[in-house]
Amino acid sequence: MSEYKLFSIAGDVKERTSSEVVLERELQNLIEQNMEIFFGVRFLKSEYAITNGRMDSIGIDENNSPVIFEYKRSQNENVINQGLFYLDWLLDHKADFKLLVIEKLGMDAAERIDWSVPCVICIAHDFTKYDVHAVNQMQRNIKLVSYRKYDNDLILFEHLNAPVVKPLPEADPSENEGRSSPQKSHLEKLALASKQMKDLYRSICDYIESLGDDIVQNQLKLYLAYKKVQNMICIEIYSKQIILFLKLNPETVELEDGFTRDMRSVGHYGTGDLQITIKNAADFEKAKPYIIRAYNEA
Repeated sequence: MSEYKLFSIAGDVKERTSSEVVLERELQNLIEQNMEIFFGVRFLKSEYAITNGRMDSIGIDENNSPVIFEYKRSQNENVINQGLFYLDWLLDHKADFKLLVIEKLGMDAAERIDWSVPCVICIAHDFTKYDVHAVNQMQRNIKLVSYRKYDNDLILFEHLNAPVVKPLPEADPSENEGRSSPQKSHLEKLALASKQMKDLYRSICDYIESLGDDIVQNQLKLYLAYKKVQNMICIEIYSKQIILFLKLNPETVELEDGFTRDMRSVGHYGTGDLQITIKNAADFEKAKPYIIRAYNEA
């Protein structure tokens, strides 16, 4: 894979040398202690024991999706296959994960778990091009991340792939027992939308994706998220309007009734504190500067 050259330019120019983490658990401890900063994932448990193994680290991301971390500590260790096994186990043992979330984050967080796109993040000093190709062929939400540690004060993470996967279907109808009729998913709402709304939706998505190659699309059950490391824009579609939730401080925006709204104290599905309502092409044009800001500030 690609190699980075990092130089210090304070005083005499000097190359910073990279190395593998020396201690076996050093990388795991570092990530677990800073998981939300590095990957936008809330840490739940280290060495999570299951029937036939032990997950290195487990957490839940800002979209309330389960995330498994596996670390490759030797050349012969196949973290991709391990991660795939653990992902399948987790999907068959949702109740166990829910109990863990209740223990760590409370019942409210447990009720919001989204099982549509659970993720495995495999971390190693190096992956081969064959690893990346194999993962892309699997069409599972498995992400490969390589790292470089420079001296004692710098670490670099390179995201090697951006999997595009379809949300998993609701596997167990009993999960909705006791609730009102299940809400339509984002993709169902999109399918039912008028041609005009679909065209506007695709124009918005195309515009966001054109802003940079570092943008990753994440299709959740109830909304579509665009992210770098963390979400920057979430999209919901309705019959007469498209709603964007942007990770911008509403205090930095001159709010306009019917167009922008402060959502910090209002419950909503997508992440982001600034809501923008788009009903037509003119609204979309007005929204573009805010979309650019969300991208630049992410």
